[in-house]
Amino acid sequence: MRMEYRRLGSAGLKVSALSLGSWVTYGPQVNVDSAAAMIKAAYDRGVNFLDNAEAYAAGKSEEIMGAALRKLGLRRESYIVSSKFFWGLNDGPNQKNTLNRKYLMQAVDGSLKRFGLDFIDLAFCHRPDPETPIEEVVWAMSDVIASGKALYWGTSMWSAEQIREAWEIADRRNLRKPQMEQPQYNLLDRDKVEKEYARLYEGIGLGLTTWSPLASGVLSAKYAKGVPAGSRLSLPGYERLKGMVLKPESVKAASDVAALAAEIGATASQLAIAWCARDERVSTVITGASRPEQLEENLKSLDFLPKLSPEFLARVDEAVKPAMGIVAD
Repeated sequence: MRMEYRRLGSAGLKVSALSLGSWVTYGPQVNVDSAAAMIKAAYDRGVNFLDNAEAYAAGKSEEIMGAALRKLGLRRESYIVSSKFFWGLNDGPNQKNTLNRKYLMQAVDGSLKRFGLDFIDLAFCHRPDPETPIEEVVWAMSDVIASGKALYWGTSMWSAEQIREAWEIADRRNLRKPQMEQPQYNLLDRDKVEKEYARLYEGIGLGLTTWSPLASGVLSAKYAKGVPAGSRLSLPGYERLKGMVLKPESVKAASDVAALAAEIGATASQLAIAWCARDERVSTVITGASRPEQLEENLKSLDFLPKLSPEFLARVDEAVKPAMGIVAD
C-alpha cells in the first residue's frame, strides 16, 4: 500500500499516516549514521513527519536528528519536524517542569540550535503546567508561531478541558490556536482518543499525532519469554516502565494479538499499528525503530488496513479487554 497522507486536524498541513519518532532510540540505540539510514528509508517510503522532543536523550536526540538531516540533504519543504517542551534540560527555577513564557521562548531557541534548523514545523507543550496560567502559555506559543520559529503549536497529554480552555483563550484574543494533541494511543490505552477528546475533533478541529502504538513494546509480543537484550525495557533508566508494561495481563494480551495477526498474515506489531491508523481521527501514528528491518516491518502495517473488518476488530477487542488500561504513561 502506498503511504496515505492526512490533514493535521483542520489545518491544511498533511502528514504521513505513519511517522518516525526518536524517543528512547536516538542516543541510547541509534547514532547519526544509523539515524540517517532509517530516516532515508522511511522518507523513500513516503514518511514525511519526524517526531522529537527537547527532553529525549537530554537534547542529544535533536542533535542526532539534525545531523542526520544535514547528511541526507533533504529538501526542507519535503519533511516535517517536531519538538516538545516542558521537562527542560537544566535544574533550577524557570528551567524545568514549566511552560512559563521565559522557558518556552528560550527552549525553542535551544531546540533550533541543536537541530541546526531555522524553524520547526510542530511545537508541542509536552505536559500541562499547573503553575503557569494557560493564558500565559497561549500568548507565548502564539508569539513563537508569529516569530516564524515554529509553524503550528499543540499539546501532549493535556486534558480535553485544558485544550478547550487554551483554544478559547486564543479565539477570544485572536491568537494562534492549538492545532494538535499528542496522546498515547494503542489497543490497551484508548480512552483519551476515543472518549475524552471526542468533542474536540469537529468542535475545534483537533489533529492527533499519537505515540506508543505498541504500548512501550509489549504489543509486539517480544516480551512473552522475558526481556530480550537490547530491547527498550532492557535499557538503564526504564525500570519503572518495565514494571508498568510487563504485567501478566498485557503479556497474555500480546500473545493473543499475535495469534490474531497471523490469521491475516501480519505480525503482532503490524496489527497493533494498523489498529491505531484505522481511526481516521488519528492524523499520524508515530512509530519507532532501532533497526532497518524493524522499520520495514512497521511501515508495512498500512497494508493490513483493508483486512480489519468489524468482525475481526471485535475479536481483537475481546482479546485485549483484560489488559486494557493497565499500561499507562
